[in-house]
Amino acid sequence: MNEQQQEAILTLSLMAAFADGGKNESERAEIKRIADALAGEGAINIASLYQNVLLKRVSMSSAAAALTTTETRQLAFEMAVCVCDADGVQSAAEKKFLDELRGELALDQQQASAYSQQAEAIAALPVSTASDSATPTTTGATRTVAVPEAVSTGYASTMSEAELDKTILNAAILNGALELLPESLSTMAIIPLQMKLVYRIGKSYGFELDRGHIKDFLATLGVGLTSQYLEQAGRKLLGGLLGKVGGGLLRGLGKQAVSSGMSFASTYALGHVARRYYAGGRSFSSEMLRETFDSVLGEAKGLQSRYLPEMQARARTLDSAQIVDLVRQG
Repeated sequence: MNEQQQEAILTLSLMAAFADGGKNESERAEIKRIADALAGEGAINIASLYQNVLLKRVSMSSAAAALTTTETRQLAFEMAVCVCDADGVQSAAEKKFLDELRGELALDQQQASAYSQQAEAIAALPVSTASDSATPTTTGATRTVAVPEAVSTGYASTMSEAELDKTILNAAILNGALELLPESLSTMAIIPLQMKLVYRIGKSYGFELDRGHIKDFLATLGVGLTSQYLEQAGRKLLGGLLGKVGGGLLRGLGKQAVSSGMSFASTYALGHVARRYYAGGRSFSSEMLRETFDSVLGEAKGLQSRYLPEMQARARTLDSAQIVDLVRQG
């Protein structure tokens, strides 16, 4: 894949990010930050692509025309679908955008619909699993993350310290393994698995959480759903690791340095910050949450190389055709 094709795919992905017209200023800023960060990954000026999309200097048809092979057109559509589904099921505007994109890319309607349905199935899965119902809860759902400072009430988890450590580490290793796979759907699966981890930890401390609360919690930490997918998939694309190509998994395992390993680190940090937050009765301010996350994220990045062999081994056992079931089981 040449730079022109990579640029076209990233342009269409950025268009997908704004397809619903519902991005607020903080979300726009986060997407711009990702574009700026990815600009250092290769020769493509992604920050400029972001401005071109935002100011409508580029059209869907011109970007699609740069993709001359079936493989690159299919990959562009898959990435756009995952961008639209990263923060939840597709809106009417996003469905319209994807339908127009499929037409521009001249893709088979049945094949495109099948992929879109897979992504929608992941986006629509509840954050809870059947096994979670056995955990008693004492506190009603809330969507307010920023709360006044307060003295910790010392909430106790139904899991032991060792069980919590193991749950968080296993989730981080699994998401690190998914990052190594070449399929775009594998990358999308990382986000709902992170949400399920936060749900499970909160529930163990007696808090019944809904998807809205968890999205707000992640946003407070600076973990945007759409922007996170763009960053992970963008790094894979620029590193030549994204796409259903022969040997993709082996090349991914051998070129981990191309990716930042952020899936392992961000999942690990999310788990431990959620643990502190709910153990303290949600008594952290937004500023304290963000500072704590940044601190733990730095620690987690230092652990990434230590657990890379386990991520590689886990990646070899994953069946990309069973991604929906993997997320459902959490």
